[in-house]
Amino acid sequence: MEHPQMERQEEIYRDYHDKVYRLILGKVCNETLAQDLTADVFVKVFSKLDTFDEGKASVSTWIYRIAQNTVIDFFRTRKVHSEVPETLAVSGEIDDELLNDEMLGELADALNKLPERDRDLLILHYYHDLTLKEAAAKLGMSYSNAKLVHNRSLVTLKDLLSDKL
Repeated sequence: MEHPQMERQEEIYRDYHDKVYRLILGKVCNETLAQDLTADVFVKVFSKLDTFDEGKASVSTWIYRIAQNTVIDFFRTRKVHSEVPETLAVSGEIDDELLNDEMLGELADALNKLPERDRDLLILHYYHDLTLKEAAAKLGMSYSNAKLVHNRSLVTLKDLLSDKL
């Protein structure tokens, strides 16, 4: 007979793995990365399962919050400056101060203040190098609406970060 904790873990994994994977895949648009982050989510879920309080939230809400935070942490800790072309960095066009971890954290915090759809559009466009038209199609938006959302989101981000720059 199996241990009750192990049975609970198997049940949670069976019930939520595919849902968490699809949620993460929609955010990162990379199957391998989504698999890795999904594994991270379940490591966190199982390590904290004994502290979970069903009086505060449902299991699904708790797991989805862990998944969402895992994706946010991934983007927050991603080293943007490692992807900047050397010629651009050497030319002095980018201030090193803007590329430090603190600024990346502030950018992630500012992005998290945007509505989810707006944030997803910016991530698809800037991080995954999709055109606005491609990002709009992926999100089920019209291209004209995507342009409006894009411009509004950039203005909002600029306002949120204006005292940081």
